[in-house]
Amino acid sequence: MTSSNYNPVTKEIIGELQRICGEAFVYAGDEKKLDKYSRDKVPEQYGHMPEVVVLPKTAGEISGILKLANREIIPVTPRAAGSGLSGGAVPIYGGILLSVERMDEIIEIDDQNLMAVVEPGVITNKLDEKLRDYGLFFAGYPMSEEFCFIGGNVAENAGGGRAVKYGVTGQYIQGLEIVTPTGDIIQLGGKRIKDVTGYNMVQLMVGSEGTLGIYTRIIIKLLPRPTHRQAVLVLFADAETAIAVVPKIMTAGGMVPTSIEFMDGFTFNLAARRFDEDFPYDKIGAALLFEVDGMQSSVVSQDAATIRKICRNGGAIAEYRASTEEEIERFWKIRKRIPWELLRYTPHQSIEDIVVPIASIPAALSGLQKIGRKYGVAVPVLGHAGDGNLHAVPLKLPDDSVEHWEAILPALLKDIYAMTSEMGGTISGEHGIGHKRRDYMSLVMSETHIDLLRKIKQALDPKHILNPGKIFIY
Repeated sequence: MTSSNYNPVTKEIIGELQRICGEAFVYAGDEKKLDKYSRDKVPEQYGHMPEVVVLPKTAGEISGILKLANREIIPVTPRAAGSGLSGGAVPIYGGILLSVERMDEIIEIDDQNLMAVVEPGVITNKLDEKLRDYGLFFAGYPMSEEFCFIGGNVAENAGGGRAVKYGVTGQYIQGLEIVTPTGDIIQLGGKRIKDVTGYNMVQLMVGSEGTLGIYTRIIIKLLPRPTHRQAVLVLFADAETAIAVVPKIMTAGGMVPTSIEFMDGFTFNLAARRFDEDFPYDKIGAALLFEVDGMQSSVVSQDAATIRKICRNGGAIAEYRASTEEEIERFWKIRKRIPWELLRYTPHQSIEDIVVPIASIPAALSGLQKIGRKYGVAVPVLGHAGDGNLHAVPLKLPDDSVEHWEAILPALLKDIYAMTSEMGGTISGEHGIGHKRRDYMSLVMSETHIDLLRKIKQALDPKHILNPGKIFIY
């Protein structure tokens, strides 16, 4: 599909959208307002202006918008907070940008069934704050919980720092109310743990990146909130030594930590110096941040002590324990600050999201550095060491031109993805494909596999109205 397959948004269509949503919630003809919705958190070259932005409040309004779009053959791009890293919320064919930002209600906290019912525009951290009063939490939320929307988390099947122990978003989604690409409103799943009645449509919709339906209500499974947590920050002279201790924590240590975050020396030093932390920077080649949690203080303390001992025996140059909320957040601030410091270092970068088997992490790190040398760029790495999800971030070097950077980037990314595939990995673990990684899908999937995805899309969205041009070309 290309933009020529779709019709433009006319004044008459804008009028119909205003009748559906209200004039105040339809933006058209105001470039400043539209520009906000032309991109997510990927570089500007992936952006594209919508022709009109709509902010519906109900499933009925979304249904009306999609029925109109089907009748007039106009693409509709769903958008949550716009914090994605794949171009998934970018309206690459123009048309209608549908933002769920007004659908921000926490509808129900059902502490009897351990379920929450929310609208897609709820900020993830807002739900967590509400659940604190009930002694519950949503365990699958990602690292960007302060600003991302739950609808976006579900659309990308987002993961994050807790995925080692608790898994990712999709494991906690029990039900969805969705509007289909053709405008029908249907309920999938519900407040039940077991359900093998027909195909698992809930999990088909999770991670579908807004291409198969628009969520209007989300039912989330909750867990009891751990009452105790501790963190251990461990510094190493090199990445290989750091990664080597990870499997030992789970085997010799006999535990599954809540988090195992990896930072190479460059990324750790860049962020930690920002907070004026006193670390032996000249000796640091890598860092691991562990967190453990539970209901018994003695068990959590013992787990933290075991981690420190295994790391010390494994060659750590320093380790630091945090047992208060303030101390724990001090360590996490370093990890969460890294993307922002890399952006300060250079805006010309590509945040990648590769996943390899855990035992292949050392080989992947070595391969990334070889690729960096081949193209003359830096490739710092951070990520989730406990599940093999690495965020490699190729950076333009200060002396290189932007033109050179843009010329080499496609081949550089292809080499990274090909290396990942050869190791039994894939090109995205939590950020999604969108249109940033779309053209590399054949490196990790057979054409037969991709064609199966196309057939699913065709069955649900015969006119290719909903978020076209994402994941694969039709």
